[in-house]
Amino acid sequence: MSRTDYSRPGGAQSPPAGAAATTLTIPREHAGRRLDQALADLLPQHSRSRLKSWIESGAVRVDGAAVAPRYKLRGGERVDVTAVAPQSLTDAAEDIPLDIRFEDDALIVLDKPAGLVVHPGSGNRTGTLLNALLHHAPELGDLPRAGIVHRLDKDTSGLMVVARTQAAQRDLVRQIASRSVTREYLAVAHGDVTRASTIDAPIGRHPVQRTTMAVVAHGKPARTHVAVVERFGMATLLRCRLDTGRTHQIRVHLAAIGHPLVGDPAYGKRARTGTLAFGRQALHAAKLVLVHPLSGKALGFEADPPRDFQALLETLRSHAGRRAHA
Repeated sequence: MSRTDYSRPGGAQSPPAGAAATTLTIPREHAGRRLDQALADLLPQHSRSRLKSWIESGAVRVDGAAVAPRYKLRGGERVDVTAVAPQSLTDAAEDIPLDIRFEDDALIVLDKPAGLVVHPGSGNRTGTLLNALLHHAPELGDLPRAGIVHRLDKDTSGLMVVARTQAAQRDLVRQIASRSVTREYLAVAHGDVTRASTIDAPIGRHPVQRTTMAVVAHGKPARTHVAVVERFGMATLLRCRLDTGRTHQIRVHLAAIGHPLVGDPAYGKRARTGTLAFGRQALHAAKLVLVHPLSGKALGFEADPPRDFQALLETLRSHAGRRAHA
């Protein structure tokens, strides 16, 4: 196995492509830091999640010993990192239409329709966005999760970004983690929301209903900014901006303040008939702003809600108008 020493004062150089292992010396200024945090700074060509998995699997050795990701460094330790290449995806490529809004050598921005699952899972190994991406750009099979860096629920429509290279994927993941990516959603919530607010409440697995999430004291930090766009009396059109990206975040936060999404089968009331009848949660990822991984320029995208969402708004406007003139 080839090995190259990248230790130098102040940090580590990037290993050349194809290097099987990297050896570095922890700079003194990293004394007191966790191993996983220090390696994220010293080896920025690798994602935090990948470094953590290598540490946990024993592929990272500190002075010859396997340690935990939270291992506290003293500075001066020798660290050997054996890079394990990600396995190519074995999921099938499928010719599923994609509504692509932007594409170049680094990334793809698309408008996902409601009803399309993002990742294959138990019960749905085919017919997903990942399967569609593998058909559209076969090279994505060599990337973790086919370059997908964030997800939308099956029945949520709207904008997503997908990386086309490992470097772009790492950069986009870091942008999302640092909260520099703007993600805004249009949502139709039950009830009359009268003012803007920020919902700052931790989210974790529901203590009883394990397939859903909830606001819980021991959950991960979650923050959603809510602005009122249009009021209909029985429902309100909201614009929600995420600071964090927890599972079902908008759905959980709006339900927690007593205004669940219209049509949400898990967190709200799903009306089968009447004005508020809607076959899915009324949520659409309408705006996405990010920094291009190669050019460094800001890119902004907007997507109008799909027909069913717009039809719901027209029904609510019509109903509100009749009530106003009654």
